[in-house]
Amino acid sequence: MNQGSNPLPEGVETLGRIGLIAGLVGLALLGAGYATDREQLFRSYLTGYMWMLGLAAGALGVMLLHHVTRGAWGVVIRRILEAAASPLTLGFAAVAFLPIALGTHSLYEWTHAEVVAGDAILSHKKPWLNEPAFLGRSAAYLVLWIVLAAVFARLSARQDETGDRRIALSMQRWGAFGVVAFILSMTFAAFDWMMSLTPHWFSTIYGLYVIIGQAVAAMALVALAGLLLGEGPSPALPLQPRHLHDHGKLLFAFVCVWAYFGYSQFIIIWSGNLPEETTFYTSRLNGAWKVTTIVLVLLHYALPFALLLSRNRKRSAKALAPVAVLLLFARWLDLHWLVAPAFSANAFTLHWLDLAAPLALGGIWLRLFTLGLKARPLLPANEPFLKEALAHE
Repeated sequence: MNQGSNPLPEGVETLGRIGLIAGLVGLALLGAGYATDREQLFRSYLTGYMWMLGLAAGALGVMLLHHVTRGAWGVVIRRILEAAASPLTLGFAAVAFLPIALGTHSLYEWTHAEVVAGDAILSHKKPWLNEPAFLGRSAAYLVLWIVLAAVFARLSARQDETGDRRIALSMQRWGAFGVVAFILSMTFAAFDWMMSLTPHWFSTIYGLYVIIGQAVAAMALVALAGLLLGEGPSPALPLQPRHLHDHGKLLFAFVCVWAYFGYSQFIIIWSGNLPEETTFYTSRLNGAWKVTTIVLVLLHYALPFALLLSRNRKRSAKALAPVAVLLLFARWLDLHWLVAPAFSANAFTLHWLDLAAPLALGGIWLRLFTLGLKARPLLPANEPFLKEALAHE
């Protein structure tokens, strides 16, 4: 393992082992769920999968944004983003998609020919919403994300080896392509994997809502990694308060944009007052899901907004960490709020499998993430903007 001049804290390996153990325990619980309640397993698994995918895909999106803008804020966390959005972690996401592919009949009503035949809207959407097209598109999304991660991993490795300054320009060009490709592919993935759970309902902003939520997850992960790698007498990463401040401001911005997209979607649909559109919100604003909606707004927006207003909190890894943990939980709650009411509109549901799925997938992903951190020096030594990024205030 090439650690360069930045040996990792022992806690990284310990965290990886804990993640692996948690993942194996979670997999055992999922196996028990498959034997006892297969329908619930697929529903819970979809939420857990999208939560885990948000960590990897969100990191990929933020990494692409960094390369396009060439901002110094991203140089010191580039290895964190590369480890989170590596061919290994996204390859795991591709393999982990298989249970969803196998559970399409349990998840999506448009996979049932008799339902489609008796429904004019589903019949109209059949050229898009059919199993071969769904699986083909899903494979294309996952392959695209793995290819993007592989391209940047290769370019980053070449930059380390050669110091060629032209590689930074290549990464910027690939980043410009990657941002467009990522936004389009993740938008359609969100349409296919989650919005089609209620195929009569649609929203053109749904994909952006999911994408910005993934960005929140990625920056929350960066904040926690900053605590692990940037603290102590001999920190592995030379994170200064101004770096943490930049990352905290970016996290704050993503939280606000998530709220903006969520409210924009709601107000446009609600003011349109079309029955086929408002049903999505009537089940979530009334009855059993009303409390969940209020809690989601508080935990994903109001409380983080109030906490991240503090300049001092954004400049301290220890102070940012609790906010990051809160937002990672809020990300799961948001996805549960999107998925679960599609199957139980009139009754709040929280099954033990809803906790087992993120435990399994998140635990294994965490182990792969720590392996990625160990594989490369934590600072890109030949990055042209490294000196600027490390300059003191």
